[in-house]
Amino acid sequence: MKKLVVLTGSGISAESGIKTFRESGGLWEGYDVYEVATPEGWHKNPALVLDFYNERRKQALEADPNDGHNILADLEANFNVTIITQNVDNLHEKAGSSDIIHLHGELFKSRSTLDENLVYDIDGFELNLGDTCEKGGQLRPHIVWFGEMVPMMEVAVRITMKADIYIVVGTSLVVYPAAGLLDYVSSGIPKFIVDPNMPEVSSRPNLHLIEEKASTGMQKVRDILLKKYV
Repeated sequence: MKKLVVLTGSGISAESGIKTFRESGGLWEGYDVYEVATPEGWHKNPALVLDFYNERRKQALEADPNDGHNILADLEANFNVTIITQNVDNLHEKAGSSDIIHLHGELFKSRSTLDENLVYDIDGFELNLGDTCEKGGQLRPHIVWFGEMVPMMEVAVRITMKADIYIVVGTSLVVYPAAGLLDYVSSGIPKFIVDPNMPEVSSRPNLHLIEEKASTGMQKVRDILLKKYV
């Protein structure tokens, strides 16, 4: 099977009703991003941060995968698929994809503020002040906030360099370091970018631009892949 690597961003989840801060000029559901998605915001007002992510979790629990997610899961029947996602929701998991790298963390997990290696699943949608790890430290969202390192980036680079086919779905390619992954893709392999608002991408060999939303764009990509590479 050919190795298919897919980089997904907020655009693929937007069709499932999950909004992003970029839709409203730095406000995320009415919150200032830097108050709820930075280490400084956490230290200033952890209760506000926890409430914000509780609401995001509640929203994600009610969301269902769309055709974009489902097509990527179905492609595992014919390709060795790894999804590298910038999204913190669990819609790829809900759709049935089995190999997912979460660059920016996972909404339904928490981690200790005393020991970052202590990570726990969140049952339901609430994480509150007073919820602690086994060492007694307050639990925080298992999210990579603005200003923090992206610990899975090296893994993502290694996977990207092994791709036989590379797909970018629903990302503006402006958030680094994730946006730089495209530069690690071998020049000779086919590359597909699917987005209704096509990001600016420098010309490169074997690049296919599909200016559509994730659900319909991925239908076209799937048809091309099954016809040419299976």
